[in-house]
Amino acid sequence: MAYADRGGGAPDDQTCRYGASRMLFRGPQRNLQGRYIAVLGGTETYGKFIPEPFAALMEQALGLPVVNLGAVNGGLDLYLNEAAVLEVAAGAAICVVQIIGAQNLSNRFYSVHPRRNDRFVMARPELRQLFPEVDFTEFSFTRHLLTVLQRVSAERAERVVAELRQVWLERMCLLLSHLHKPVLLWLSDQPPPDLARIGHDPWIVDAAMIMAMRLRAAEVVEVVVNPADFDSRVSLRAGGRLEQPSLLGLPGPEAHRWAARALVPVLHRHLVM
Repeated sequence: MAYADRGGGAPDDQTCRYGASRMLFRGPQRNLQGRYIAVLGGTETYGKFIPEPFAALMEQALGLPVVNLGAVNGGLDLYLNEAAVLEVAAGAAICVVQIIGAQNLSNRFYSVHPRRNDRFVMARPELRQLFPEVDFTEFSFTRHLLTVLQRVSAERAERVVAELRQVWLERMCLLLSHLHKPVLLWLSDQPPPDLARIGHDPWIVDAAMIMAMRLRAAEVVEVVVNPADFDSRVSLRAGGRLEQPSLLGLPGPEAHRWAARALVPVLHRHLVM
């Protein structure tokens, strides 16, 4: 068992690792010897600055350990690249998978950091040819990259977006194939859109993409909360000051309660099946 200070990532600053993975997850570490539930996802699932994220609330309601494998700024590539983490997820009786955006995936246009998937690493030749006027050394993050590409040429940017949609579908299929009874969670301030766009979480994921995953999942749970409950700034202060930049657009405590209330009966039903 390993613990470290994450510098404000969790209210008690306690994080842990599982197996040989270098990734830090929200602690305390759960016992994996018996039956447990795992939760995969991004910053929302991790519950940055949230005293009790929905994973902890589910644990209280179900009476089973719930392993919070949410990763700050993580994407699907993180779980597929970290064998030790994937092993924990695969060993769960049920695995909740938060639907996270498609922007943080390595693809034929650009590559991302294997663990910090929001980090833009390199533009591939295909992207340089598609946008010869863009200086890619100016970018450190995928969101910034895609926002600028959209501004330069919406038509050309759509080719990148189409690639990301296809890669997301392929990686989701691969991830779900490793999991027992995967339950997909849509957590947003709006329902899955008919046409996903750059700039609204989860980025680039639309209703058709989720529909394509329904046959591969035990269930899909959609939690659409009031926008006011989806902004941690409304009710949360961290370290004595308002954390506006890091909390902008993240679910607040009430949104986590809504998510737990929606998930608990679904998980209970599948646990007894």
